[in-house]
Amino acid sequence: MTDIQELLLSRIRDVADYPEPGVMFKDITPLLADPAAFTSLTGALAGIAADTGATKVVGLEARGFILGAPVAVHAGLGFIPVRKAGKLPGATLRQAYDLEYGSAEIEVHAEDLTAGDRVLIVDDVLATGGTAEAAIHLIQRAGADVSGLAVLMELGFLGGRARLEPALDGAPLTALLQV
Repeated sequence: MTDIQELLLSRIRDVADYPEPGVMFKDITPLLADPAAFTSLTGALAGIAADTGATKVVGLEARGFILGAPVAVHAGLGFIPVRKAGKLPGATLRQAYDLEYGSAEIEVHAEDLTAGDRVLIVDDVLATGGTAEAAIHLIQRAGADVSGLAVLMELGFLGGRARLEPALDGAPLTALLQV
């Protein structure tokens, strides 16, 4: 394990039985509260943005906003929020996706992404991959290319990586931590 992985992991708190019994929630708020850990995380993700040739960063609601915005600033790139449906004013593109018990929709401002944009998607956790897969399709529908997907932590036992590989079409999926 690298020094940055040890630092990040040491600042993530396990919360048993949240949000429901049997779930071990990975709370990143202690990491965000630690300036050294948050700066290290932001720098690592900004390095991934540079490595993938990203021209913009997309953050997925809601914790992807917390991570993606400072990554974009650090990397000198624009930041675009992908929000739950109905949260953005004006013209949007919308993408539906399935959840474990139902469905949801996300959207982005149609004019924020254009042909020629290379987009790094940033989020805190990769679980089943449903939201990330919908974001990939949304970005592609806007005419942009996905340069990669970067997450703080991947919950490998939930199979998100296998679900996303076809949609990523060779773009890298980078998880700083694998649980």
